[in-house]
Amino acid sequence: MALSYYPTMINKYKKRSKISEAKFRQIVKLFALDIEATKIAELTGLSRKTINTILYKIRIRIAEYCQQQSPFDVGEIEIDESYFGARRVRGVRGRGAKGKHIVFGLIKRGGKVYTQVVRNCSKSTLMPIIKQKVDKDSIVYTDGFKTYDGLVDFGYKKHYRVKHGENEFAEGHNHINGIENFWAIAKGRLNKFRGISKGTFALHLKECEFRFNHRHDDLYKLLLKILRKNPI
Repeated sequence: MALSYYPTMINKYKKRSKISEAKFRQIVKLFALDIEATKIAELTGLSRKTINTILYKIRIRIAEYCQQQSPFDVGEIEIDESYFGARRVRGVRGRGAKGKHIVFGLIKRGGKVYTQVVRNCSKSTLMPIIKQKVDKDSIVYTDGFKTYDGLVDFGYKKHYRVKHGENEFAEGHNHINGIENFWAIAKGRLNKFRGISKGTFALHLKECEFRFNHRHDDLYKLLLKILRKNPI
């Protein structure tokens, strides 16, 4: 009696695939359009579990791609941190509010954003990221957070600060509106998932970064290029 099995199909985007390349391309196209996983499963006729696994692996490739991007060129760079997750707990105030993901971000005005989940906002945590990503000839804008004290001592001679605590939010070029706008976009997008596990938050964040940085590009074609170079 012959044993039933699912033959492995030739698919240059997915290793040892039981899904045809045409079907996989459909999944990638729907993902690029930001269609939710439940709808992708319905449209492709695949199980939600299968779709979740594929999207998880695609997000890993996206995160790897983002990490491989070159540091920022010289320019105007805005720096800030933000907190993602549960609502603020009563009595818990300030940076590092309990139960939230701490995210550090850099954005080049008129260019791309870079994000990284961090354990805390200490100088020893944030300064190595700044030194790695930001050219010292750049003009740097931050808020008044004490961690950014001494940026000049690290070689950043053009450092301007926005003092939010004194109700100062923008004065000509002296603002961090760009990175704050990205925080709003990312939080709005992530809220639609109605809760993201701690283990996958960083991947979803990198997806927000990827979509923002390539908002004027054809995401479907770019994703196929990434996945062909490094199949899931």
